[in-house]
Amino acid sequence: MSQPSSPSSDLNQEAKADLRRRLIRARQSIPPQLWQQKCDRICAHLLAWHYFRQCRVILAYTSFRQEPDLSPLTQHHAHWGLPRCVGKQMQWHYWSPQSKWPLRKGAYGITEPHPKSPLVDLAMVDLMLVPAVACDVRGYRLGYGGGYYDRLFSQPQWQQVPAIGIVFEYARLPSLPKDVWDRPMTGICSESGLFLAR
Repeated sequence: MSQPSSPSSDLNQEAKADLRRRLIRARQSIPPQLWQQKCDRICAHLLAWHYFRQCRVILAYTSFRQEPDLSPLTQHHAHWGLPRCVGKQMQWHYWSPQSKWPLRKGAYGITEPHPKSPLVDLAMVDLMLVPAVACDVRGYRLGYGGGYYDRLFSQPQWQQVPAIGIVFEYARLPSLPKDVWDRPMTGICSESGLFLAR
């Protein structure tokens, strides 16, 4: 995220970049069968959450570089939104397995909705499931460095939407390097459980 630079901010960026590299490497080394078991447990924890079952529209993501795969959840909930990177912003489009517009490779090689897919009505969104490299116990997130979610969370209309960071347990940390623009999420879900931070 583009912000005025300061010595402490520069140190934070270096610390974040180093941590990001190490954690992504660890995630990509998880054996496929174990990875699938962990993903299934994350999905089970979300399905067991009463609030999840009441949501009208849930925003999620498509798994990339061995992020936790949430696609089994689409069998249990009808209304999903997925992001499409447009310049420095994300646009959210409705998606379902029955959608007439197929998913396709977009920015950064990430699978995303077709541009012709209908846009999500923000007023209908009750939950956001957020990909992350790591989260800390207070709900702060380490992303990929592009600032897409930082920009999103800085907008007042998005600050009202409950957001759950999705990580594997090894990446749920006691604390993370934090910048002034970082905002905590509502909670974290890993294969060990759902942890609401606030």
